[in-house]
Amino acid sequence: MMHMQKRLLGAGGLSLSLLASSVLAQGLTPAEIDALGGPVLTPVGAERAGNAAGTIPEWDGGLGRDAGQTLDDNFQSNPYAGEQPQFVITAQNYQQYRDNLTPGQIALFERYPETFRMPVYTSHRSIGFPQSVYDQVRQTAGQARLVNGGDGIENFSHGTFAFPIPKVGAEVIWNHNTRYRVNLKRWYMQAMPQTNGSYTLIKLEEEVGYPALMPDVDESTVPNTLLYFKQRVNAPARLAGNVLLVHDTLDQLKEPRMAWVYNAGQRRVRRAPQVAYDGPGTASDGMRTSDNFAMYNGAPDRYDWTLVGKREVFIPYNSYQLTEPGLKYADVLKTGHINPDHTRFELHRVWEVQGNVKTGQRHIYAQRNFFVDEDSWTISLADHYDGRGTLWRVGEGHIGFNYVQQLPGYSIETLYDLLAGRYIALGMYTEEVSAPQYDFVPSVNQFTPAALRASGVR
Repeated sequence: MMHMQKRLLGAGGLSLSLLASSVLAQGLTPAEIDALGGPVLTPVGAERAGNAAGTIPEWDGGLGRDAGQTLDDNFQSNPYAGEQPQFVITAQNYQQYRDNLTPGQIALFERYPETFRMPVYTSHRSIGFPQSVYDQVRQTAGQARLVNGGDGIENFSHGTFAFPIPKVGAEVIWNHNTRYRVNLKRWYMQAMPQTNGSYTLIKLEEEVGYPALMPDVDESTVPNTLLYFKQRVNAPARLAGNVLLVHDTLDQLKEPRMAWVYNAGQRRVRRAPQVAYDGPGTASDGMRTSDNFAMYNGAPDRYDWTLVGKREVFIPYNSYQLTEPGLKYADVLKTGHINPDHTRFELHRVWEVQGNVKTGQRHIYAQRNFFVDEDSWTISLADHYDGRGTLWRVGEGHIGFNYVQQLPGYSIETLYDLLAGRYIALGMYTEEVSAPQYDFVPSVNQFTPAALRASGVR
């Protein structure tokens, strides 16, 4: 696979200091850079050591490419299939574990006391990356700079993990937005169960391309382009053929996100400025915003970001049970929340970052607290508050690890509306013809407004 054959650029700036987001980091010292990949820090900036209690292990490189079996149609076997939960957290016993729970998790126990539970397994620091990623992070660490008050970055182009040793909250957010990803084609389902458990499946087809990994893109001509994204609705019939196209940028104040939609009923391509911030997500029945996709995406300029600190939290991790081929969507989608029988939680260290809407800006979420896995720089949990300060929606990104591709991602994303008693689940693919495909080599011509009409043919 050619996904790392081209040059990767990036940059970093992170440490374990807990500074307010109003302070902008000014690079790294040589000693900090030297610590990456040493006895203290992993090559991407996580703490290498386990915790004092022994409940979080030392990072030893993560799972190798031969950790399990590659099954038909790109599916993978579960390397931890024989394990059983160490214990289960419920509404009846969560108080004894609350130091390692988020406010959102506690709210779910209280909202669904009879059915919501968290099976907790042995923690495995399974995530690692290709050597080329480690080399790039080490080479470019300390070069990236926050600009426009943290709303954009400079000295960064088509790389990964912009700030491997973060010193302010905005840098952690940029690490999530610039986390390691590769070209992708996938088919998956989205559902928004009603309070009685009924739902309609929304079938989506998605293609994502990154300039550094596209053979017909000259990276120097698109230095501010982060990715190209196309999403097509394939079912139900009333929505089939609608297509969304996005060109995402690194500094969206300098060059805003560009988005277009093709409406199959009208047979028209239109600009779509609403596909950003708190604009409604595709076919989501108002259950998620555009920037809820992948837990968080897009320009961070509407929030002041504060680095709250680092803590140990039970997060959804190594979620292989949710990607077992043939697992029925009906067995996952239950009333109130997904089926806990297929979830797995582990104790891991996370960075907590709090975002508060800036004075003069607006967003339906007045406050957001993100809990970011230290080994993958991926948001795993997210608490969203409304303008009254009420905890409104709770997001779970069930992290999985494709050991063949050495690529973390989400087995499923969920967003629970505590007030409405509903939720949205997206990313399910166990009944599809294929798991996500990573040998996808797109052309830039696939991501043009002119190509939308052809993509939308029913």
